[in-house]
Amino acid sequence: MLSRAADNLYWMMRYVERAENMARILDVAHRMALQGHVGEQRGGPWEPALIIAGCDKAFALHGGPASARNVIDFLSFAPDNPSSIFACLKAARENARAMRAQITSEAWQSINAAWLEVRGFSHASVEADGYSIFFDWVRERSHLFRGVAEGTMPRGDAYNFMRLGTLLERADSTARILDVKYHILLPSVAEVGGAVDYYQWAALLRSVSSFRIYRQIYRDTIQPTRVAELLILRPDMPRSLHACFAEIVNILQELREGYRRNYLSVRMAESMLMKLRYGDIEDIFHRGLHEYLTEVVDANIELGAQLARDFMQVA
Repeated sequence: MLSRAADNLYWMMRYVERAENMARILDVAHRMALQGHVGEQRGGPWEPALIIAGCDKAFALHGGPASARNVIDFLSFAPDNPSSIFACLKAARENARAMRAQITSEAWQSINAAWLEVRGFSHASVEADGYSIFFDWVRERSHLFRGVAEGTMPRGDAYNFMRLGTLLERADSTARILDVKYHILLPSVAEVGGAVDYYQWAALLRSVSSFRIYRQIYRDTIQPTRVAELLILRPDMPRSLHACFAEIVNILQELREGYRRNYLSVRMAESMLMKLRYGDIEDIFHRGLHEYLTEVVDANIELGAQLARDFMQVA
């Protein structure tokens, strides 16, 4: 596949996944803000939302306090914020338009409709109707596009690069969400294990659609070590780091066989998968969950850069 085509397909799916993750982050922050007492000692849930999204520095340059209105507007509708929901859907649609010959007409119609609809939203209309309705719409549109693409695209190189974009973005988001809860939103000693702490962990699980899964697997109260185990090491959890990298490795190995070349990105992904496959959650906590997740995020960024060098360098 041509490098430019691989790049467009890869980033098309990364932007769709990023828009969905942004909606998940904002929805959880909004629900936590409604509790009133949650995170008051840290200035509420909005600064952590910016940190999870990796937009805290850009928001500081944008100006204004980290209020609900300012943060939601910046992460949802700001056209000058490349990670906002609006900007992500626009970028995904532009990448899809460039690849109309590579994707199915159903996939194009789905992403084009999402872009046309999001242009009709404004902060005022979303605030009047309720923020959660908008966040649900973003998630549903992401699911619809991904489902249409997976249900109609042939399983070739185009599909593989689309999946790589989804999985790398998903792994990055899962690691960031877990790290911010554990490192930034740690409650006071008196609150550990209390109602506030429980609600924050439950909100984290809901942000990655894992609350019910946690209950089914562990059948116990929410414990940080088990939440971390679920989102890091469980191979049967779709949004876990283990599950993401297991599929990434499978795709890269298939690409390696198809192109008959030894790519550094394949070895990097295999190394990350081995650490996850044979990892132990007690050892991770003993070493430091924040340090471990920081390394995962950095390694994910390096893998993305190596993928670009291996497959997507445009002459």
